Amino acid sequence: MTATRITVRGDSPYDVVVGTGVLGELPGLLAAGVQTVAVVHPASLPEIARPVCGVLETAGLEVLSLPVPDGEAAKSVEVAAELWSAFGRYGVTRSDAVVGVGGGATTDLAGFAAATWLRGVQVVQVPTTLLGMVDAAVGGKTGINTPEGKNLVGSFHPPAGVLCDLATLVSVPREDYVAGLAEVIKGGFIADPTILMLIEDDPAGACTPEGGHTRQLIERKIQVKADVVGADLRESGVREILNYGHTLAHAIERVEHFHIRHGEAVAIGLVYAAELSRLDGRIGRDVVERTRSILASVGLPTAYRKEAWPELRDHMRVDKKSRGATLRFVVLDGIAKVSRLENPSEELLEAAYREVGR
Repeated sequence: MTATRITVRGDSPYDVVVGTGVLGELPGLLAAGVQTVAVVHPASLPEIARPVCGVLETAGLEVLSLPVPDGEAAKSVEVAAELWSAFGRYGVTRSDAVVGVGGGATTDLAGFAAATWLRGVQVVQVPTTLLGMVDAAVGGKTGINTPEGKNLVGSFHPPAGVLCDLATLVSVPREDYVAGLAEVIKGGFIADPTILMLIEDDPAGACTPEGGHTRQLIERKIQVKADVVGADLRESGVREILNYGHTLAHAIERVEHFHIRHGEAVAIGLVYAAELSRLDGRIGRDVVERTRSILASVGLPTAYRKEAWPELRDHMRVDKKSRGATLRFVVLDGIAKVSRLENPSEELLEAAYREVGR
């Protein structure tokens, strides 16, 4: 099957290449003149990085393999500093490139390191998880975590290209694959209802990379993100809709010390955002119940500990979507109809959480 190319437009347009067995497309995504490529990848998964390095070496490039910790442990200033030191030792110049290989945490880190080295070198992302393909690697957001919150330090740095080889999804653990579906489902509620119908048609198939709708679901979610970030790279307007469900999700991740999958936290956050929308008079209970039903049908959580609310509320105060003391939420006025709710009352926030914590 041929590769699909989805163009992310804007000041620095680039392609997201989607297909099975498309790794050979990687060298073509790099700009002309690149000589050295630093491949950033999880230390525990050398078998993922090895074919990437091989394709680049076959193309005549000098390749540096730079392993980093797994998952969110990679997204720290200490690990970023180790990458900067490696770039310096090996002479990575402004005309060279970084390639991020792995899940969303790895591509976030690789993008941030590329954005900050020599004030910006090109990066190509090779996501190998569902979450990475449909969300983290597309859009140009890069970042690391601090003790105070997730992704509070970062930069907007569009990649030179993104390569999604669907063959890599076969080795992704089922729990991780299902967690990635939360971002796919989010895309259905904020922009593309066909995504929801495809999952409702075959929820069991949606939970596996061999499902009949898998490629269409992935391409549709990437197209949703491409359309949004192409119109608003720096989250000054429409891009905020991608944060639907994420205010509570990021707070849950902090409470869990990141020992919860991002997609699982997002799933709970989607239910909370839907309840907030309903209680504010924007949508009916049918949309909330559809949210719960679709998430539950693929095995994603829809509730969280009711006693956790005070701690979650504290973490929500430090949120990238806040403006000064004003807390902002992305909410629904209907399926594929998104707006903002600014400075909601404490009573409304807590009432919505009671529906999630029941």
